[in-house]
Amino acid sequence: MKASEAHYGGGVALFLFLFIFLPLLAVLVNVIFPGLFFGNVEWGGIGLIGEIFHRPLWRQSLLNSVTLALGAATLGTIIGGALATIRSRWSFGAARLLDITAWVLLIAPSFMIAQGWVLFASADGLVHSWLGWTWVTSFIFQPTGLVFVMALSKFPLAYLAILAATEWNIRQFGYAARLNGAGPFTVWRTVELPLAMPSFVAGWTLVFMDTVGDFGLPAALATVYRFPTLTYSIYSAIYQSPVRFDMAGVLAFYLVLILALAMALLMLTMRRSKYDFLNARAVKTVKEQPKHAWIYNVAIALFVCLSLGVPIGTSAIVSFMRHAGGGLRVENFTLDHYRQLFSYTAGDHRLLAFLEGMYHSLLVAAVAAVLSMVIGFVVAYVLAFTQSRMRPMLQLFSIISLAVPGVVLGIGYIFIWNQKWLEPLGLHLYGKPSLLVIAGIAGAIPYAVRVQLGAFGNLSGTILKAAAIQGASVFDRMRDIVLPLVRQSLLIAGLTSFGTSVFDLALASMLKPPNFSLMPLVIDKAFEFSNYGYATAATVVSCASVVLIIMVVQAAGRWVFGRLDRQRQQEG
Repeated sequence: MKASEAHYGGGVALFLFLFIFLPLLAVLVNVIFPGLFFGNVEWGGIGLIGEIFHRPLWRQSLLNSVTLALGAATLGTIIGGALATIRSRWSFGAARLLDITAWVLLIAPSFMIAQGWVLFASADGLVHSWLGWTWVTSFIFQPTGLVFVMALSKFPLAYLAILAATEWNIRQFGYAARLNGAGPFTVWRTVELPLAMPSFVAGWTLVFMDTVGDFGLPAALATVYRFPTLTYSIYSAIYQSPVRFDMAGVLAFYLVLILALAMALLMLTMRRSKYDFLNARAVKTVKEQPKHAWIYNVAIALFVCLSLGVPIGTSAIVSFMRHAGGGLRVENFTLDHYRQLFSYTAGDHRLLAFLEGMYHSLLVAAVAAVLSMVIGFVVAYVLAFTQSRMRPMLQLFSIISLAVPGVVLGIGYIFIWNQKWLEPLGLHLYGKPSLLVIAGIAGAIPYAVRVQLGAFGNLSGTILKAAAIQGASVFDRMRDIVLPLVRQSLLIAGLTSFGTSVFDLALASMLKPPNFSLMPLVIDKAFEFSNYGYATAATVVSCASVVLIIMVVQAAGRWVFGRLDRQRQQEG
């Protein structure tokens, strides 16, 4: 039995090593041995790492990324913490709207949100042409404004982390402090804040890591405002002539180093701020009805309009306008952009073919979702129900791709899978759609594993041990016992993987085969060519299509599961 479990653990660990950890390792090795992966082995030492402080573009990219991440993490955590505190303590009508907004912003691709802000705040954007507010353009397109935009986009990470920690009522400790003469601020500073500090640090770290690795904002800004970041400079280094692998490798090294420091800060804070305050008398927080609920409703509604309504609403409006700066006039509204999507015309560039890009993206995402669902199921099983020695490695490998940005994995894939000696073996994957599928699996594995581990936590290992004693193999136990009990979470894991794979702009940009159109590239290229109506129409249709597919598949899954249950009851 243990040998069979070892085979499964070793198999998935090898797969994750090859397609997640090895590419990251290649990026780091390339900094020390530049040219190693292209037949020109050199000992670069650590001198190349220090070049970042002597080259203006490299230095500015690092400074911009760190500044943007620090500012967005701080402001986003303040916003998320305040909203989570209000949401956990008070009951009001707009609370559900706030939750929906947080999840939409969390799921929506960052480049689409950023494009909405660009169309809203640019010199010929909606706010300028409709309201004449020129100060909005000046505010948004400068570092402080970008921090503001990024914080409004990333605050859900902090909001959800902090909200999850407010489930249990800790006010009894505050009451004890007040009995000893402490005022409200002292209670908050000395009791409530220290107890909530781990969740605040976790939220800050999540926002920081997501911001520093974000590729969507600089990609959207490239047409109107120069703000180089590590991620976009890495992409530019790969797609300029001549190709600068040394630059890409050094910038990727610093990006990974920053993320590692952020994770270390989180782990250190968690270790030093651990308070065991839940016991048998713990009760859940009961929300109170505020005296002036309308104030909360109005404030939340205005915030939702700003954080979600501005980018999403702007994109939807522009998709119906002949010219984005044409103003609010009847003759400026049109359906031509939507007709162009289905007219099989590629506009002024082949990569603008919507239907082709949609088909390719959905196919790649579907294959990646099915495979990541299966792999994630096996990984979660090994982690939850076996004593395999591969468990620590599986934990590490299944988290790495969640923390490491897509551009870094993309460079690693180029280093590893663009080797000439792989051609006779049929493993020269760079420039082929199969590598996009593998990249999609790597990006979806963390979600697939985490979703299924949550369901596996409700299963007793005793059932599996009893089946093993009766001679059931590991495969039989997974198929006949675990799978029927966690099939709903398995479906959700697959749909989550599908949703995260469709609009991955970073990996699509880095790994696309020649003349191979993908939906993120269709939208990005149309935006780059200032074809804003086409880009926003493609955004609206593609997002609606993905949501519809997810809803239909989920409904079909429930129907199939219900029918199987009824058949089983009749047979029993």
